[in-house]
Amino acid sequence: MFRNLISKKPLFAFVMVAFFIQVKIVAQLEPDTLRVMSFNILHGATVKNDFNLDTIAGVINSFNPHLVALQEVDFKTSRAKEYDLPTEIGYRTKMASLFARAMYYDGGEYGEAVLSKYTFIDSENFALPHLEKSEPRAALITKVKTIQGTIFQFVATHLDHQKKEEDRIMQANALVEKLGTTDCPTLIVGDLNAGADSNTLKIFKTKFTKVQHENALKKTWPADAPRLNLDHILYNMPNKWQVLNYQVLCENYASDHCIVMATLVFTP
Repeated sequence: MFRNLISKKPLFAFVMVAFFIQVKIVAQLEPDTLRVMSFNILHGATVKNDFNLDTIAGVINSFNPHLVALQEVDFKTSRAKEYDLPTEIGYRTKMASLFARAMYYDGGEYGEAVLSKYTFIDSENFALPHLEKSEPRAALITKVKTIQGTIFQFVATHLDHQKKEEDRIMQANALVEKLGTTDCPTLIVGDLNAGADSNTLKIFKTKFTKVQHENALKKTWPADAPRLNLDHILYNMPNKWQVLNYQVLCENYASDHCIVMATLVFTP
């Protein structure tokens, strides 16, 4: 009898290992639901130029996003009363914040920021190419890990605003070259200053997909009477994403841009 128990131990160990492998695989296949926002905050000024960070944070809190891409973000500039806007808004929303400088400006810095309900596990300030006389632009490339264990790459950016597309085309090409071959689920979110049918978006669409929803084609600027679709959410691996909701929110006080918000499900 003692000999029989010993002989069964290897089989028992094999079954337990197989069980735990199966449990791990099932856990890895759990989908993630992400609420993602793009918000051009107009350096905190509001359209009334009364500098109201509480209103900006209140708008974000009302939609409870997991990840927010902020554009036109000031860091300790004179016009922003020398506030560190990413930290201030992060504090008011109880979200982690990161800032990426695009240029020095007005006694401080100006660029992009990301707010996240998750801790950041990696980040990079990626300087975008531009013509000599154009404003510098940047993309803030971040990575977060969700409770399900999925690592997402969340990229916040703000492309050139001039009428001619030369800078935006260079910037789109640079981002596609940088991110187009990644094996990490990636979201590019922000004010791209380019319409859905522009040459700029066509470059992005060689590797990324604009969120597929009827509201994604709504105009986003100016907020008081939108006539251009400038603010976008793009992703790679389109077969793994499901769009539950997409909103264009034009409240016309916190910003001159409408806020873009999507609820997405990613299944590994």
